[in-house]
Amino acid sequence: METITYERIPHIIERQYAAEQLFLAEFAEGNYTLANPLVKLNPYEFCPLTAVVMFETPAASEATITVLGKEVEGNITHRFPAAKKHILPIYGLYADYENTVEIVLGNGEKASIKIQTEPLMAGVPLATKMETTKEYMGDNLIFLTAAMRSFPVGYDYKGDLRWYASVNFAFDCKRMPNGHILIGTERLVKMPYFTTGIYEMAFSGKVFKEYANPIGGYHHDQFVMEDGNILMLCFDMFSGTVEDVCVLLDKDTGEVLRKWDYKDVLPQYPVAGSGSQDEHDWFHNNAVWYDKKTNSLTLSGRHQDAVINLDYELDENGKCKLNWIIGDPEGWPEDMQKYFFKPVGDLANFDWQYEQHACVVLPDGDIMLFDNGHFRSKVKERYVAAKDNFSRGVRYRIDTEKMEIEQVWQYGKERGADFFSPYICNVEYYNEGHYMVHSGGIGYEDGKPCEGMAVMLSMNPGDHVYTFNSITCELVNDEVVMELHVPANCYRAEKLPLYYAGETIELGKGQYLGGLIQTKATKMKVRAEETGTLLPAEFKAKIVEEDDRFLVNGFFEENSIAQVLLVKGEETVRYAINTAPMNFLAMCVGTFQKADSREVDTFINKTGLSGDYQVKVLVQEGEDAYKIYETGVTVSC
Repeated sequence: METITYERIPHIIERQYAAEQLFLAEFAEGNYTLANPLVKLNPYEFCPLTAVVMFETPAASEATITVLGKEVEGNITHRFPAAKKHILPIYGLYADYENTVEIVLGNGEKASIKIQTEPLMAGVPLATKMETTKEYMGDNLIFLTAAMRSFPVGYDYKGDLRWYASVNFAFDCKRMPNGHILIGTERLVKMPYFTTGIYEMAFSGKVFKEYANPIGGYHHDQFVMEDGNILMLCFDMFSGTVEDVCVLLDKDTGEVLRKWDYKDVLPQYPVAGSGSQDEHDWFHNNAVWYDKKTNSLTLSGRHQDAVINLDYELDENGKCKLNWIIGDPEGWPEDMQKYFFKPVGDLANFDWQYEQHACVVLPDGDIMLFDNGHFRSKVKERYVAAKDNFSRGVRYRIDTEKMEIEQVWQYGKERGADFFSPYICNVEYYNEGHYMVHSGGIGYEDGKPCEGMAVMLSMNPGDHVYTFNSITCELVNDEVVMELHVPANCYRAEKLPLYYAGETIELGKGQYLGGLIQTKATKMKVRAEETGTLLPAEFKAKIVEEDDRFLVNGFFEENSIAQVLLVKGEETVRYAINTAPMNFLAMCVGTFQKADSREVDTFINKTGLSGDYQVKVLVQEGEDAYKIYETGVTVSC
């Protein structure tokens, strides 16, 4: 009886290219016309409400498609350029529905096709409220990325689901200048949510590039520079801390061109910490913004209740230069006080932000952000309970010469605890007086505002019942013109059209750029008995091999000693399996969390390895008894 499951998964770029070659071959071999097109639902594997429609015309002709809405205002229309061979990506289908897609050629010829979709996957949240108009929303959807066990989703003006992904792409979804979107990969490298990097993709799911970070995992945010290079938030894999580094990646190679390490300029734990700070996650960087006017980076550090500004240029020693800090200065060292602003203006209505997210630099230099307000104090004795707290979008005006700050706008405080999100969330600036405020981390314990993050508490609920909400608002001159409620916790919201101007199918194989850091082997040698037998079934072991790494998953007793051994001839490379229970004070994305704390993922990157290795597992069986078991699996590096 097999006790170890093994699976070899080609990279998504390889899988998509193979699928694309198959449907192109089928198209080339058939006689597909406007009246009888070839239709492929979900052609790129993980966007179930998309399709491609393929047909030929005798002469080159434009083609306009319309995905019919359940009412006429729900129609989604896009025009494709003239061609003889038409390969048309179709977006905006409804789930579990016979969709109608109308196609009109430039010469007036028409056709109507039916596309039947599958029911929604379990865990895809449906909107419970959407108040807006088609006139305001136009062809835009509100896209939400997950912060719990749900999926990335897109809702139209009626709150109907018109797009979702069947895998947990992580963190923010941002549109690039070329029309593609940037979103975090689903490929976890370290708990609780650090992934390999980001995908550049279309809403069809087609991945054009994976930018794999060669120094540490991606988290939270990214920013595309004017030249196309990409700022990515990450960490040094072996530094002992997380979420305290930003890198600049080359758009063509994935190479790290520049690195900012905030440990250069800020005191760490336990100095100036928020109520969620610990030594490992002392800063918790959740946003990055580049401002061309000042040639600087603005970064949000949740666990220091601080928005900081750094020079884009590093000094002669490759170190950061700190310019200013927005936040409550209480508890910071005396030598850091010069970096803080003094509040001016209407002080009766001024509030500092606490455990904030999503800082944005506006065209006039103002700073907008989402003030979560978690604890709402630097002093434990003055922490504010959730039932008495609030979250909000806020805009600050700063004078860096006088080092003064004025609060010039806010929205959310007046809604009280029902708008309170202790984590995640964002704001967006569209124009003067036109903003989005997304409160995505609302949670209730037994019907009352939850103290802490409901997504984490719900993983071990006991006798409690946890419910969730996400409220996304858009305001024009302080009037709410759109409000969406979803019964989930959602990391960020973005308003985007499904199609970008001039979008066509983009065929061909994607690119894997950058690479993964070499996994650190352990030097700890353990005297153990070679059993020569397979790892017992009780460990529920699973090995998943990818092109650039592999995963050993299994159930191990907490705080026991366990190792993965890679054996090639006389060579043995050892990797520690971390069996210590993990307690995270922040969980901006909980989609990777295990239901059983004994279940452990051990990721081993193939970087630095060469050849074929037998995979063995060393486990502790008693206080001083250790055994080495076979898995029957050989990985190729």
